Amino acid sequence: MRGWWQDLTDLVLSAECGGCGTPRTVLCPECRAVLTGAAPSRVRPVPEPPGLPVVHAAARYTDEVRAVLLAHKERGALALAAPLGEALAEAVRAGLRESGTAGEPWADDGTACGDGSVVLVPVPSARAAVRARGHDPARRIALAAAGALRRSGTPARVAAVLRQTRWVADQSGLGSRQRLVNIAGALAVVPGGGRLLAEGGAVVLVDDLMTTGASLAEAARAVREASAREASAREASAPGRRGDGLGRHRAGGRFGRTREGPRAYGGTNEGNGEFGDTTTAVYRVGSREGRGEESAGSTEDAVRRTRGTPGIDGRGQAGSTIRAAVVAAAPDSFEINRN
Repeated sequence: MRGWWQDLTDLVLSAECGGCGTPRTVLCPECRAVLTGAAPSRVRPVPEPPGLPVVHAAARYTDEVRAVLLAHKERGALALAAPLGEALAEAVRAGLRESGTAGEPWADDGTACGDGSVVLVPVPSARAAVRARGHDPARRIALAAAGALRRSGTPARVAAVLRQTRWVADQSGLGSRQRLVNIAGALAVVPGGGRLLAEGGAVVLVDDLMTTGASLAEAARAVREASAREASAREASAPGRRGDGLGRHRAGGRFGRTREGPRAYGGTNEGNGEFGDTTTAVYRVGSREGRGEESAGSTEDAVRRTRGTPGIDGRGQAGSTIRAAVVAAAPDSFEINRN
């Protein structure tokens, strides 16, 4: 209800620029130029956390951009999701253009060729933070970005398959090493989410901001492990794999896949006040902490068998389809050519 009320308030009351406070405009031309005027760049934090995929950012996290992100995230300026989504879409396109040299189905302008598609996977906020804010900022921006990508000819969908599995402290006051410890092992792909990711398309982890890269690295780890489990399950259940007709049963038992996966639906994200252009499939996933976790056991062998496989390796090398894109990143992370 809070999300509905904030959207209605934005429509009825006079707005002010989220970047500089200019009245009667959601985002003034000057602040919009700061947010989306520069070409997105590849960014890399120092120190770089292990497992961080290639990340592209639309803008530096300074002044007007910082104000816009905080207005959307903390003050409920929901109308800013549209320009923030446009900025995120540009960062996604930059990553697709860069990876297009590896022979993947992407044109130089970042649009899809043939059946190419992109899957945006937002990094989830803590449930308590979502309740306090009345919305999930990263998911809302991801939905806006997916709409912008589709309008430019790139098939895009949002797969909200990640969730936090334990309590995580507020990262704002933590250093890079503390953030790594704080977030390590805290994210997981929901049951059935691996099947959604395996349906095809370049997997792009998305967030509004990257500082140390710890959250994106943890999200990439969770996606790789889920992809490895899904690949192993499919291999084990392939017809004739075991010759005894028990491959599918054994794979299902090993990985605890006893529930239906997420279902696709169009329209809004229930409970989070998600609006905008969401006419193509957006996946609704379970996120209640009381649900049982997948009984996967150790995934080291599965991950080792699939090193270098598209969609699993994610180290930014040719053939990897795990990437990341953010609206903004710390200014010093743009200097990626340092020795």
